[in-house]
Amino acid sequence: MIRAAFFDIDGTLLSFRTHRVSEGTVRAFGLLRRRGVRTFIASGRPEVLIPPMPVEFDGLCTMNGGYVVADGTVLVSHAIPQDETDRWLRYAADKSVCTMLFDAHAMFACHIDATGRAIRDQLGFDMPPEVSAAELLGHEAYQLIAVVPPEADEELARMLPHCRMPRWHKAFTDVIHLDNSKAVGLDNLCRHFGISQADTVAFGDGANDIEMLQWAGTGVAMGNAADQVKAAADRVTADVDHEGILLAVEQLIKEGAI
Repeated sequence: MIRAAFFDIDGTLLSFRTHRVSEGTVRAFGLLRRRGVRTFIASGRPEVLIPPMPVEFDGLCTMNGGYVVADGTVLVSHAIPQDETDRWLRYAADKSVCTMLFDAHAMFACHIDATGRAIRDQLGFDMPPEVSAAELLGHEAYQLIAVVPPEADEELARMLPHCRMPRWHKAFTDVIHLDNSKAVGLDNLCRHFGISQADTVAFGDGANDIEMLQWAGTGVAMGNAADQVKAAADRVTADVDHEGILLAVEQLIKEGAI
């Protein structure tokens, strides 16, 4: 029986078109909460970029599992090695690469360009005042956003050998510690609440959701997910703009899984 539900944000909880949680998703959360199912965020976003939403969460798996909190307790706090953060910042300064850096509580941006502004508009967040990459040297980072095309990923991996790049957008990639993932975050949250892996469901649409969907007892890919994400899931629901979460929750209730 499902006791915990985990949700990606962009393209899952929030529509890329409206930047809002749909009425159907709000109803789905009501169905889950009334049946005693705990609900959690599992996102690449840091907490500072999680907008207010009309639904309730028991914990947050943020920055692709790099920073996880519940009940006011930090369960995971795993930053990128400082030498690799600084190596990227020097490269970004030399090549003028748009970069966003997230520590535990704040966001910083350097070399903001047209692509960076387009990402801001698509995801619906406010860009902080720009700082230079040199100013960020020595600053702890749980996640970087490197605004580079997919063909740059191999060079990035060579430059940052203790990091991984769960790319879910063609214009940029997230950069996190090699040992971090949403699946690791989910495991820590379940241990905290005494919930077994088998009694979980996860919803996602991006490549950075694949490990989470595979880890969960039931992995649900949104209809707007890429084919590789759908292939990793146990089932596929409708897309974010056609009440995919609500339809999946109603089906799981009908099957007696919730």
